Amino acid sequence: MKAIMKKLLQKILAYYSKKILLKYKPRVIGITGSIGKTSTKEAVFAVVKTKFRARQNIKNYNNEIGVPLTVIGAETGGRSIGGWWRVWRQAIKLLTSTDDNYPEILVLEMGADKPGDIEYLVDVASCDIGVVTKVAPAHVEFFGSIEEIAKEKKKIVTHIDKDGFAVLNFDDNRVKNMAKQVKAKVVSYGFAPEAAVRAIELTSQGQGINLSGLQFKLSYGGSSVPVSIPGVIGGHQIYAALAAAAVGVCLGLNILEISDGLKNYQAPKGRMRLLPGINGSLLVDDTYNSSPEAAKAAVEAVGKIETVGSRVAVLGDMLELGEISNEEHQNLGREIAVNGFDVLAAVGKYRQEIIKGAKASGFGGLILDFEQSDGVSEELVHGLKSGDVVLVKGSQGSRMEKVVRGLLADPSRASEWLVRQDGKWLKN
Repeated sequence: MKAIMKKLLQKILAYYSKKILLKYKPRVIGITGSIGKTSTKEAVFAVVKTKFRARQNIKNYNNEIGVPLTVIGAETGGRSIGGWWRVWRQAIKLLTSTDDNYPEILVLEMGADKPGDIEYLVDVASCDIGVVTKVAPAHVEFFGSIEEIAKEKKKIVTHIDKDGFAVLNFDDNRVKNMAKQVKAKVVSYGFAPEAAVRAIELTSQGQGINLSGLQFKLSYGGSSVPVSIPGVIGGHQIYAALAAAAVGVCLGLNILEISDGLKNYQAPKGRMRLLPGINGSLLVDDTYNSSPEAAKAAVEAVGKIETVGSRVAVLGDMLELGEISNEEHQNLGREIAVNGFDVLAAVGKYRQEIIKGAKASGFGGLILDFEQSDGVSEELVHGLKSGDVVLVKGSQGSRMEKVVRGLLADPSRASEWLVRQDGKWLKN
């Protein structure tokens, strides 16, 4: 019965969304990828809202329920009949009267947990601009292979006609190859010399525990402007800004307007965010989610931080990897060994695989293992000192934000800084 009701709900939401989009005709920017969707959505929104009335997905509304709710401009009704009545009333009002303030642009993150997800979402909300961030092992358990993931992700750009745009990350070969399969005009981005929108001269702001963010020059069409992204580290965090710049180009913005828009961008919670830790340590909070490539990038980024203290990695499970789970967790352990870490705390079902990989690659530092994230911070807190840098990462199901919360210099700011801090999550 629950499945039947969900299907009915999806159909009603899709029906109203299509009617609303047909009436108001906003430009739709669809964003997908295995890594970086939400960061890219936030960066794109920061750029486009400076010139257009714009709306983005709220929270994690990136699926068959959330995307139509964003089109309607309503929050989920949850289990409340009254809540869903308010959604339908909002949809009907948009159709029976005219809202002069309806967005000119919708920035829609589109997630794909299984085959057919992107195809469904672009049928509901056909895109004028499609963005593909990266194709990597994520949800492999449900797709079967990375090739099948790429096949699904590319649907966000292959459905767009010749008047639209495909914004593609040319540093990812699987994404780059999509350029050969689209009818839309291609605007590429990345660090690669052949990318149209590029990042050059990437540097960090500050050093050691005084790191305050990243800065680089945004290059397009023979011109370049400086851009700063506060509060994060890791060159891979630049991709969101580059994708946003490419979207700005599609919309006719010049490079200065794009740079001004990016001043309003801040990386979302749980994405390589720099936070003050207990005892003068520096926390790198990357706890929103995890996958092999994202975890590797995080480890490499923290390994490059110059610090007088220790580098500590607190790593939870990378979930939904299917048959490659053991192998990928061992690979992550190897990355700890080769990137200069002094302490490894492995958490969760696959913790022994992480440890196995680290030992196999000669890791000689302190190793701690925990069945779950509860209690990890209590074990670590007394050993942390000024100058230490602590990376915390794991999939959503690992609940690694609990570790960060316990290591914050000011835990009272957890709701401001960390992911999953509302009532539902805090009860679990």
